[in-house]
Amino acid sequence: MSPFALLPLFLAISSGSHRDEPAWPNWNGPERDGRSRETAWVAAGKQDPLWTLELGLGYSSVAIGGGRLYTLGFDKQAGLDIVWCLDAESGEVLWTHDYEAKIWDQAHTGGTLTTPAIDGDVVFILNREANMYCLRADTGEVVWHQNYFEEEQLEYPTWGFAASPLVLDDQVIMNLGKVFSLDKESGEVLWVTERNYGHAYSTPTLFEQTGEQAGEPALAVFNGDGLAVLSLDGGMPIAFHGWETKYDMNCASPIVLGERIYISSGQGKGNALLQLSEDGLAPLWENKEMGNKMSGCVLIDDHFYGFDEAVLKCLDLEGRVQWAERGIGNGALAAAADKLIVVGAEGELIVAAATPSGFSPLSKTQALANDGVFWTKPAIAGGLIYARGSLGQLVCLDHRAPRSE
Repeated sequence: MSPFALLPLFLAISSGSHRDEPAWPNWNGPERDGRSRETAWVAAGKQDPLWTLELGLGYSSVAIGGGRLYTLGFDKQAGLDIVWCLDAESGEVLWTHDYEAKIWDQAHTGGTLTTPAIDGDVVFILNREANMYCLRADTGEVVWHQNYFEEEQLEYPTWGFAASPLVLDDQVIMNLGKVFSLDKESGEVLWVTERNYGHAYSTPTLFEQTGEQAGEPALAVFNGDGLAVLSLDGGMPIAFHGWETKYDMNCASPIVLGERIYISSGQGKGNALLQLSEDGLAPLWENKEMGNKMSGCVLIDDHFYGFDEAVLKCLDLEGRVQWAERGIGNGALAAAADKLIVVGAEGELIVAAATPSGFSPLSKTQALANDGVFWTKPAIAGGLIYARGSLGQLVCLDHRAPRSE
């Protein structure tokens, strides 16, 4: 059996979620690939939101587990980040936790950037100033808190740290330019990379190596300087490929396909599929057909679906465009089973078939108020879809399949 056949199981165990309950427990979903495997939902949901809540400024997505939803927002008037814990079905506020933070509104409205990570009875929060909190999932009580900026002599990215915490068994991985492993019980630094890989906007991707190191876990880390491959054991450098973009904006999480790693950036840079070997990383191909400015692609049946700036596209594994849909604008997307869940630039929610034969919308709903921008990746858990706008509106849309009599 290929070691990659075991990877989904490894990811599910590492995320601390139960596969038999509705969950989206961390950035990019249950298996950290922007997808849910649930099928008990319908493309055409109810037109009116199940509930709506104003969170405050920001771009944080949601983490869902144990019937609770966790996310972040920024209260501009008070100068506080707010951690929200809600009942995932009703939207009832169960608890909040706040702390002082800066707005970081450079060329945009500012606010929160990262997504919480649930791990059993705790939830981890990392903000744009390198503040890390471990909170009790049921009460919001602080288990531990650390700020790593000064003690590790870090440098702020232009728009603040945007990579979300990555919980793997007994450690938490943080990308702060330097990549850290923390003891999740205490926040103690287990290891930190010697090199700072540049502006940290992208959450690392966990994968398993092949070849002589077959089965050994590794991290693909996409920062301002380029793509680094690091061992999970000690953070030792395995390979590096430089990838310079305007403003050092490499925001999308890498997608790993066996010994190949896919990366994409906006600002006119484009995308590439890189081959990882004992000799390092080398491009199999590179072109400008897909430029993920904010939200990354999802991979479904050997095809990449994502936003090339403001054009929604489908590419094959050779980087060839299968279709391109204009008019949706620069948004974000996720997927469940064989369907795309797309949030467009005017706050509309589009559910479409994930097929390379053409853009095939199945439903369209004006989910969010048409103000701000919509760069936050949507989420789905138990047939409920969650979408967010940058000015703070979070909506829950009911796409649950009708119950059989």
